[in-house]
Amino acid sequence: MTNRAEKIPAPIGIIHRLPAGAVNRIAAGEVIERPAAVVKELVENALDADATRIDIEIDHGGKSRLAVIDDGCGMTPADLLLAIERHATSKLSPGADGDYDLMNIATMGFRGEALPSIGAIARLSITSRAKDADEAWRIAVEGGVLSEPEPAAFGGHGTRIEVRDLFYATPARLKFLKSDQAESAVIGDAVRRLAMARADVAFTLTSSGRKSLNLAAQAPGEEGRLKRLSAIMGKDFGDNAVAIKATRDGVSVSGFAGVPTFNRGLPDKQYLFVNGRPVRDKLIVGAVRGAYADFLARDRHPAVALFLTLPPQEVDINVHPAKTEVRFRDAAGVRGLLVGALRHGLAEAGHRAATTTSAYALGRMTPNAGGFTPMRPGLRPQGAVNPFAPIGHEDPSGLQDRAATFDNVSAPSARGFEASEALPAEEHPLGAARGQLHETYVVAQTADGLVIVDQHAAHERLVYERMKAALENGGVAGQGLLLPEIIELDADDAARLEKHFSAFAELGLVMEKFGEDAIMVRETPALLGEVDVKGLVKSLNDDLAQFGDALVLKERLEEVCSSMACHGSVRAGRRLNVEEMNALLRQMETTPHSGQCNHGRPTYVELKLADIERLFGRR
Repeated sequence: MTNRAEKIPAPIGIIHRLPAGAVNRIAAGEVIERPAAVVKELVENALDADATRIDIEIDHGGKSRLAVIDDGCGMTPADLLLAIERHATSKLSPGADGDYDLMNIATMGFRGEALPSIGAIARLSITSRAKDADEAWRIAVEGGVLSEPEPAAFGGHGTRIEVRDLFYATPARLKFLKSDQAESAVIGDAVRRLAMARADVAFTLTSSGRKSLNLAAQAPGEEGRLKRLSAIMGKDFGDNAVAIKATRDGVSVSGFAGVPTFNRGLPDKQYLFVNGRPVRDKLIVGAVRGAYADFLARDRHPAVALFLTLPPQEVDINVHPAKTEVRFRDAAGVRGLLVGALRHGLAEAGHRAATTTSAYALGRMTPNAGGFTPMRPGLRPQGAVNPFAPIGHEDPSGLQDRAATFDNVSAPSARGFEASEALPAEEHPLGAARGQLHETYVVAQTADGLVIVDQHAAHERLVYERMKAALENGGVAGQGLLLPEIIELDADDAARLEKHFSAFAELGLVMEKFGEDAIMVRETPALLGEVDVKGLVKSLNDDLAQFGDALVLKERLEEVCSSMACHGSVRAGRRLNVEEMNALLRQMETTPHSGQCNHGRPTYVELKLADIERLFGRR
């Protein structure tokens, strides 16, 4: 029989110190999660050393070899010996009282853990030459075993750090690494984030002999930063970004944000930098969602790069070993600043829409698409319009006769349009109206091209902005119905709407209960003109059912306004006369955010004359 006591482990009763090698390997498990973490730590050290150029080389996703070479201040032999000791750093200095203030960090690194942690789990070599030094020195650490500094060859000044056989001293960690391609992608993302933070520094990244990133240093200032962001986030971002700048209570934010029509299906192009440090924080996700909630559907996401600058005492960067997370002393104030700055920047964009929409349209235009065959010269289909006939002369197609049959019910004033005379195209950004296609799209001629406007989407945004402005000024005026409209609903739906009658009244929609399963509408918003009252009320009821009664309607007024604006806008299929079309264009030019509808889709597409000429082989 087995002695039962032999199966019970002996109690641990002796406290002892861990050897330095074990301590370093434990620290490495926190700081060095994967090859990208090594690259990030070494590049941050190079930036703190005032490098103006940083070259990164990796093989097999950084597992077998990675190197970071910079032209920074370099190190002396004594510095090399200290650099690989735990908690030895040049990034912190004692105060007058001899203490170190960990809430006043102005450098990228400060813990003094990176190099000793790397040396504990890999083969590490450091070659460095200090400025004005006659020679360079090299030191090596393999699995925690240190060699003495020795002279080495190194052109110029700076430092070269090479790491081979990562995790060879802790082989169990290798099992958790992904493929070479996946690890290379993570390294590339880390380098790009650091490069975005420092546009004044040149970066190169070479993976297995192939240069995947080559960024030249940019001049200080907004223009240089945008060039760097465009090089990393794509040229389309540079073409469709608006400048962001704001300051409040000693905290400032700058950067660039894409116009709402330049959106994506994933939030992977949203970057936040705090005092020059790239961080991943939920704060930016919430701030961006709040700022763009007025313009985008929930499944679409904008592209932004924001740079936050604030006193070091107002942010704690010491909450995560890898320094990828931060904690703000006044998180609500920072979020409010970000939201306000983004909304102001987007408002400054006016009616601007994404250029990618026009590029896509041009890409879809191919000669003879659908098998169209040009007609022989001299032939003309029966009833065709002569495109060269002077305006005002006899129209063989009968268009002038049909124009005279436009009904008077849809007069300009009924939809908030003000009649205006046709003006030369070059006098306005969106040009002068030249016609309407399929009673849905307005075609306008500009000084250097043409614009195609989705009349429903454009007017929906105009009505929406007017409703928001009216709400801010005390409420939307209502117009009484000659005969109140009775709308039958389920008893539960009627009860749901009844809870919010007062809030709807502020929007100009006055309703009251009519029995147990019906609603009586007495007034509708004057801004909407003629409206499908039944369709509007049922749509609002559906919105309330989706939002949930637990939510305060005041918090969702923008969604309600959006729904009302959709029902009160010029519908696709309605004919517009020239005065109405031009009035729509002029209002778009003076209304913020009119380049996109309430769901983030473009309201117009602009085609430059040069692009059109290329389609026809004229260029």
